[in-house]
Amino acid sequence: MKGNVAAIVLVVLGVFFLLTNLGLISISLTELLLTWWPVALIAIGVALFFTPGTKGK
Repeated sequence: MKGNVAAIVLVVLGVFFLLTNLGLISISLTELLLTWWPVALIAIGVALFFTPGTKGK
């Protein structure tokens, strides 16, 4: 699953940059990051919660 998530993120970033370079969208990536950076923390927390680990010793 980890490889799939990384692949999806790369595709989405590539499409975003392509659309920006073609002038089809005009969204500032830094503005998005400054606004939505807490979502990354939430996603990491959820991923750690659902990642199988050791269940005691």
